[in-house]
Amino acid sequence: MSNTHLVILKKQYLDKILDGTKTIESRLTKGKYPPFDCVSTGDVLFFKESAGLVVAKAKAAAVKQFSNLTPQAIAKLKTEYNDRIGGEDEYWQMKADSRYAVLVKLKNVEIIPPRRIHKNDWRAWVVLKKPNDFGLLKLSASADAVNQAD
Repeated sequence: MSNTHLVILKKQYLDKILDGTKTIESRLTKGKYPPFDCVSTGDVLFFKESAGLVVAKAKAAAVKQFSNLTPQAIAKLKTEYNDRIGGEDEYWQMKADSRYAVLVKLKNVEIIPPRRIHKNDWRAWVVLKKPNDFGLLKLSASADAVNQAD
């Protein structure tokens, strides 16, 4: 069974997803926070700009997780994946002491009608569950029904 996620991004990274230059969403953290152990191939991801609207969605084409990272291992991730992650040097410097990483390869990225949601916390990745799904699960289910009919 697949999950649905809300992914909050800075505008610069959201723009890169929308123009196709960013094909991997990365999350590097010091602890095991979502999406670690929460996202799988086939999951639906809704994208929301920080302090903005939900404007796009995609599917997870592949997921890679890494644990017990060192600064050297993070430098290797940067070398291997940054052409598809699109992180600035500042991003990688801020993440140099992370212990965990999740890389989600994106497919079927599509712009959706902008949707305002009322999210009042600091989470940058939310696994959506009823009833606290911001109405996105219904939107995801109706889109899946259309895709399966094609």
